Amino acid sequence: MKEDLRILIKELTAIEGISGQEQKVVRAVLAHIRPLADECSVDAFGNIIAVKHGGEPGPKVMIAAHTDEIGAIIKSIEKNGWIRFEKIGGTGDALLLGRQVSIKGHFGIVGAKSGHFMSPRERTEVKPYSELYIDIGCKSDEEVKALGIGPGDPICHWPYYNEFADDDLICSKALDDRVGCALLIQLLRDLQQLPFAGTLYAVFTVQEEVGLRGAQVAAFSIRPDYAIAVDTVPAGDTPDINYIRELPVSIRQGPLLQLMSRSFLMNPIMKKLMLQVCDNSKQPYQVALFTGGNTDAASIHLVADGILSAALTIPRRYSHSPVEVMDLNDCVATLEILKQFVKEMGSFEPLSFADME
Repeated sequence: MKEDLRILIKELTAIEGISGQEQKVVRAVLAHIRPLADECSVDAFGNIIAVKHGGEPGPKVMIAAHTDEIGAIIKSIEKNGWIRFEKIGGTGDALLLGRQVSIKGHFGIVGAKSGHFMSPRERTEVKPYSELYIDIGCKSDEEVKALGIGPGDPICHWPYYNEFADDDLICSKALDDRVGCALLIQLLRDLQQLPFAGTLYAVFTVQEEVGLRGAQVAAFSIRPDYAIAVDTVPAGDTPDINYIRELPVSIRQGPLLQLMSRSFLMNPIMKKLMLQVCDNSKQPYQVALFTGGNTDAASIHLVADGILSAALTIPRRYSHSPVEVMDLNDCVATLEILKQFVKEMGSFEPLSFADME
C-alpha cells in the first residue's frame, strides 16, 4: 500500500495544475478511477465526482481532495522578454526569489539580482512579487510568443520529487493536495474488495486554493449526509514554530483531525463519529486546531441545510513552498482511517445536536 501511494504521489505532483487550470490533473485522475467507480463525471466547474455504491442501503458520504496547487499566472511580457506575473493562491513573497518554474513545460527562473550588486538592505529584505520577473531565456516578447506563451498562462514550480535517507520522508511541490488525490484513488482501489453500506462520492475538487470554490459546487450537487475533506496541514515541529503555543502538530504522528480552522468549527456530532472511527482504526492520529487556513470542509459544511463535515489533514513541513515534506506513514494511517469510516458508515446511529454533550 505504501509503495502504491509513493508511485501515485510521485506521478501526480509532477503534473502542472494551478487553481482554475487543473485540466491535466483531472485527466490523470480520470485515467486511474474510471475502471474503479460505478459512475464517474466531471461537472461544468471541473470537479470529478466518482460514485461507488455499497451493497446495502446507507448514508451518502462525500470524501473530497483538491486537485489544484498554488502558483502564478502571466500578467504581461516586456519587450525584452521578461515575464511579469500575478500570484494564484497563498505563495509567500519570500519563497519566490530565485525559484525554478515551469510555464507550459518550458523552464524558467524567478530573476534575482546578483549578490555582488545588492545593497546591505537588499541582502535582507523581502522583495514584493510585483517587482519580480521571470527569465525564460528569451530575448524578446516575440520569442516568448513563438513558444506559445502569453498572458493568462499558468506558472508552476518546476516539478521534481525527492526522498530523504529515510525514504518514507518525501519532498515535492504540490503535496498539497495531490497526496489527498492519491489517497482517494487508492481508497477506490481498496473498496473493490471491501463491502460497505451506503454510497461513497469520491470528489476531486478544483479551485480550493482560491476560495474553496469547487467543493461548494460539488456539495450542492451531491447533498451528502457526511463529508470529509482530505488535505494537508502545516507541521509545528520545526525550530521556527512554537509547538505548544502555536501548532502542536508533527509529522510521523498520523493525520490531524482538525477541530477548527479559520472559518470552520467541527460539529459535535461529526466530532463524535470521527473520534470513534479513528480509535477503531487503531491508527495514530492527532487532534488540534489550525486557524491559519481552511480546507474544503469550510465550504462544504455551509451548503444546503448544513452538512456534517470533518477535515482529516496530513502534516507537512514547509507548506506552500516547492519543498513540502511529509511522511508516507502518515498517508497510510489516513487511508486506513478513511477505510474505517466507509466500513462503519452504514451503522452510524442518528444523533441529535441538542443531545450532544
